[in-house]
Amino acid sequence: MKSEAIHQAWNGAEKCQLCPIRDLVLFADLKQEDFNLFHLPIKELEFKAGETIYKQNDTISFVYTIRSGLVKLVHYLPNGNYRITRLLRQGDLAGIEALNGASYLQQAIAMKNTSICRIPVQNIDQINSHSTHLYSQLTARWQKVQSDADIWLSQLTMGNSKHRVASLLLYLASNSHSEGSFFLPCREDIGALLAITTETASRVIAEFNRTGFLENHKHSAKINPSKLNLA
Repeated sequence: MKSEAIHQAWNGAEKCQLCPIRDLVLFADLKQEDFNLFHLPIKELEFKAGETIYKQNDTISFVYTIRSGLVKLVHYLPNGNYRITRLLRQGDLAGIEALNGASYLQQAIAMKNTSICRIPVQNIDQINSHSTHLYSQLTARWQKVQSDADIWLSQLTMGNSKHRVASLLLYLASNSHSEGSFFLPCREDIGALLAITTETASRVIAEFNRTGFLENHKHSAKINPSKLNLA
């Protein structure tokens, strides 16, 4: 390996050790000796809203930790339509299927300005070969994927459109890192998240605004759960 690549890998390890959200991310349980196993650089990357992080069916070389921002995982259907299968926030891992050697199952797109760390899969394989410290975090990440999938199936795509949009707003509010407010996706993305049309999403959002359950300005929103009426 070239000396420059070695230097970059070491810098990546040092940044991981000092990361302000390290307790939330994949390397939370690593020890000093584990970081010494890094051989490829971990890069910090910035994406603007709408930019693609990776594409569906791309060959996999990396997984990605979300440092800040919001990412949607989009699955494109053969007929040209698409569904959003998950939303990823700070501390979440994107491209986890890379650890099984599969191609990316969805396209990852930044919904707002987003900062990520791009982690070579080889680094993870190297650590797994020499240390047990990563196992619990990997298990937790797989469990979160399953939990998020259960939420999508049991809460966000069941019931009528009004119930679905209300469930999504409650979910976004409860998982927001901002005090009292959360990022509201565009109407097209709400439709793709909930398996409803864009027009239906717009109509329900307008109704929730009229009743006072929802207050939104562009992509920032707040909810007042006491004013939720699903009748």
